[in-house]
Amino acid sequence: MTDILMPALSPTMEEGTLSKWHIKAGDTVSAGDVIAEIETDKATMEVEAVDEGEVAEILVPEGSEGVKVNAVIARLKGEGGLAAPAPKVEAVPAKVEAAAPPAPTPAPTPAPTSGGGNRVFASPLARRMASQAGLDLKSINGTGPKGRIVAADVEAAGKGGGAKTAPAPAKGEARQVLSLEQQGIKPGSYDLVPLDGMRKAIARRLTDSFRDVPHFPLTIDCEIDGLLAARAKVNAMLESQGVKVSVNDFVMKASAMALKAVPEANASYTPEGIAMHHHADVAMAVAIDGGLITPIIFAAETKSLSQISAESKDLAKRARERKLKPEEFQGGTFSVSNLGMFGIKTFASIINEPQGAIMSVGAGEQRPVVTKDGKLAVATVMSVTLTCDHRVVDGAIGAKFLQVFKQMIEDPVTMLA
Repeated sequence: MTDILMPALSPTMEEGTLSKWHIKAGDTVSAGDVIAEIETDKATMEVEAVDEGEVAEILVPEGSEGVKVNAVIARLKGEGGLAAPAPKVEAVPAKVEAAAPPAPTPAPTPAPTSGGGNRVFASPLARRMASQAGLDLKSINGTGPKGRIVAADVEAAGKGGGAKTAPAPAKGEARQVLSLEQQGIKPGSYDLVPLDGMRKAIARRLTDSFRDVPHFPLTIDCEIDGLLAARAKVNAMLESQGVKVSVNDFVMKASAMALKAVPEANASYTPEGIAMHHHADVAMAVAIDGGLITPIIFAAETKSLSQISAESKDLAKRARERKLKPEEFQGGTFSVSNLGMFGIKTFASIINEPQGAIMSVGAGEQRPVVTKDGKLAVATVMSVTLTCDHRVVDGAIGAKFLQVFKQMIEDPVTMLA
């Protein structure tokens, strides 16, 4: 018999929901056949078989929640219905059907073979991680089912340690959470909406970030009357192309340019050192039903306002339709969260790890200001708050970034030079 295991469809996935089977006992599957749909943190993905065989039994019924990565979910007979040993069948991503903060990664490499010609069993994610790290899978001890190499094994090998015997407990797992009744809320006085995978992932990631990342906010005011005038001119020029640039497009462009001007702010903390990113991959927060997702404008510093506008609208539309690919929302080097359209004046966001900072953008509003010659005037002012990971972006770096950002926002020509 050959086991079909619950796949790891993203680096952060620990469990998922087996939402639908496309096969049943007695069916014959071939490499590339779609066999199931699995819901992860923020995506529902079709998965396909790598090898062929007859379906012997389905072990996990569709609709099952909390299925752990590497759990056996079905079994195949050997090729031609034989029960002889056969290569393991792994479920691998086929197509994203719905949306779910790592950059695009190469496809899994063909499985290596040992000296005797036998296949080295490893999950698709483990193969990809080993390829990126330049590690030989044959030198790694697997701790998964039947010695299968999993992501934790590759991670341990990359750090020079032995293979892990068991996954570490999730951050915050030991914290005791009291029930509402224990906290004085009367039974029957509320309706309980079950947590879906996305909301659970958001709660876990943001709790970890807020608790474990030493962070601080920096706020600055930007006068945007010049930007609004420039936006009107740009939109008049692009009207024939059907392009309409928003204030947020200017913010995304200015953020990217400021990150390149202050590269210390375009960085991530790792235990091995500070990762200085080559490009400004700017993620934008998009509210969708049931949660939040951060699609990314990659290498935003290289793109025009019209390109950023087109990409932003496309990504936001597909995010709300839950049709983003994982590589379109995983990763990024910096985030922008804009609540100005809701009239929010100032706020501070939680850092989206592993990014070193996130910028919160408030509403542009008419405020009294004092001019350089000491006179009182009225200007359109927008407040922005930068939340910094103090391990990477200290106060001086954050302040320098905001100074450059403010200059570009208040004089948009500077971001186009």
